[in-house]
Amino acid sequence: MTQTQTTTENDSWDLIITARKKWWDLQLRDVWHYRDLIGMFVRRDFVSRYKQTILGPLWFIIQPLLTSLVFTVIFGNIAQLPTDGLPQMLFYMSGNILWGYFSSCLTSTSTTFTSNAHLFGKVYFPRLVMPISIVISNLITFAIQFAFFLAYFAFFALRGSDVRLTSWAFALPILLVLMAGLGLGFGIIISSMTTKYRDLQYLVGFGVGLWMYATPVIYPVSSIPEKWRWVANVNPVTPIIETFRAAFLGAGDASWPRLAYSFGFMLVVLLIGVVIFNRVEKTFIDTV
Repeated sequence: MTQTQTTTENDSWDLIITARKKWWDLQLRDVWHYRDLIGMFVRRDFVSRYKQTILGPLWFIIQPLLTSLVFTVIFGNIAQLPTDGLPQMLFYMSGNILWGYFSSCLTSTSTTFTSNAHLFGKVYFPRLVMPISIVISNLITFAIQFAFFLAYFAFFALRGSDVRLTSWAFALPILLVLMAGLGLGFGIIISSMTTKYRDLQYLVGFGVGLWMYATPVIYPVSSIPEKWRWVANVNPVTPIIETFRAAFLGAGDASWPRLAYSFGFMLVVLLIGVVIFNRVEKTFIDTV
C-alpha cells in the first residue's frame, strides 16, 4: 500500500476515538454532534417512565398533588408551620415541583454508569449524552407539572387569595438552568464515584431527603431563626426556590446577588462534575 493510499484512507474517517490524557479535554463538541441521539434518549425516557401503567402521564400531576396534600396536613395543619400568609396547598406545591425537578435530575443522573454499563460496553457515543438527556426529559415532566400549578394558581387567584404574578416570572428560564445545572453537576459527580464506591448509591436518596429539609420547600426563609439563617444562605437551591415563589406567588426573598451566588456555585459544580465524569468514563467499564 502506498503512502498516498494510506493518507486517503485515514482522511476518510470522520471520527477518531483515542484515550484522553488531559483532564480538561472535555470534547463538548462531540456532544453537540450527537444531539439526535439525545433526542432519542429523551423520547425513550419520557415514554418508558409510565409505560404499562393504568394512569400513565397522569402520575406527573398526581405526584406533586399528593405530596402537597400530605405536606398541608402534616406541616401546615399539625405542625402549623407558617407559609407567609399564602394558601398552604399552593405554597407547598410551588416548592414541590421545583424541588422535584432538581431531585429527579440528581438521582437519575447519579446512576448513569451503573445503569447503562451494558450499553456503554457495546457502542461508542459521548457518555455525557446520557445524563443530559435525563435532565431534558425531566424538564418535560416539570413543564406538565408547572402547567398544572398555573391552573391551581388561577383557581386561588379567582377566589380572591393574596397571590400574584410579579416581574420575577421572567427569570423562570434562569431558575430552570440553575436547577438543571446543579442536578446534573452533583449527579454526574456521584455517578463517577459510585463506579468505585457502591455505598454512595444507597446514600443518594437519603441525602437528597435531608437536603430538602435544609431547603425552604416546606417553610419560608422568614420563619428560620436568625442563628440558623446561615444554613439557608449557603444552600445554592434556596435562592431559586425563593425567587420562584416571589415570581408566581408574590412572596419570597428574591434578589439578583443571591441568584448570582447560585449561578457561580452551579458553574463550579458542573465544571468539576464534567471533568471527573470524562476522566472516569475511560476506565469505568473495568470496575462496574
